[in-house]
Amino acid sequence: MTAQGGRPTVKCLVWDLDDTVWDGVVLEGDDPRPFPHVPSALSTLDARGILHAAVSRGDHDAATAHLDACGLADWFCAVRIGWGDKAAEVRRIAETLNIGLDTVAFIDNDPAERAQVNAELPMVRCYSAELAGQLSARPEFSPVHVTAEAAGRRQLYRTEWRRRQAEEESGGDRREFLASLGLVMEISPADEDDLARASELTVRTNQLNSTGLVYSEDELRRLSASPDHRIRLARLQDRFGDYGIVGLSVTELTPAESVLRLMLMSCRVASRGASGVMLAHLIQQARSEGRRPVTHFVPTAVNRNMLVTLRFAGYAPVGGHPVGAHSGGAGPMVLEVPSDHPDPEPGGHVRLLVRNA
Repeated sequence: MTAQGGRPTVKCLVWDLDDTVWDGVVLEGDDPRPFPHVPSALSTLDARGILHAAVSRGDHDAATAHLDACGLADWFCAVRIGWGDKAAEVRRIAETLNIGLDTVAFIDNDPAERAQVNAELPMVRCYSAELAGQLSARPEFSPVHVTAEAAGRRQLYRTEWRRRQAEEESGGDRREFLASLGLVMEISPADEDDLARASELTVRTNQLNSTGLVYSEDELRRLSASPDHRIRLARLQDRFGDYGIVGLSVTELTPAESVLRLMLMSCRVASRGASGVMLAHLIQQARSEGRRPVTHFVPTAVNRNMLVTLRFAGYAPVGGHPVGAHSGGAGPMVLEVPSDHPDPEPGGHVRLLVRNA
């Protein structure tokens, strides 16, 4: 979904703390209380799947202890408190959560801080602290879909923070860390209860997205019932918990080809090799049915990694289209897996379960 002005819906609201979340400054000994509208704003936006993070000046231990004492700590997925540059910290928050800066918003009582963030990160939307109680009424904070997974997104990201800590403790051995996760991917058709989440993925997922096509629930329902199309969802879990539904493929079937019209994977699992596992399954399934694996790709400013993933899976441009280029803007880039290309090997660190009905 895009909000007013064609910009994406906000995925994360980054809060200043002193004089924004609470009325006063912790280090001045005020023991400040949260403004009355703040808990409601945190709760309302969280229920819509919008994450909260904090970037504030001060002592980290004192500020986080006060967040906890106020009963607000659990609302925040990431906290960066210190004396550094706020724009740099907002950027780090986006990197930690693996989301685009154009989906981040920043709220601060200090106009100079807002101006500095706006100057260095013009794609980040900035708001005065006085507007905190009104943000939920704004279109950029109103996603079209509010699914059960959206309402639980905060817990997913908090769990991901524990995974990141475990990765740091692994000593940098990437393969050993992935093997230790006990990853299991289930690929299955989209049930009626899944359609809202599947549609939401087409709206929210921009980086690992092959064509950027957006499908409504009704469109996905119709395609699910069509003998000429196949809708598949990917779920992922590991020893820390459930990632939920993270991937979607929309395939058009012809007698000779299995044409991947849309392939996307949540950026939350980009580092798990999940896209390669799903693509390997789709390619093997197409070949087992006697069809050529074909995919479409529409380049954007942020989805280059999806093209790289497709190429690693074995897809190659058809008809002389240059890699990474749009064919004169007239249509999507077309790729297929050559007949002499071996089946891709699924990630050895992921156990794959396939449910066809």
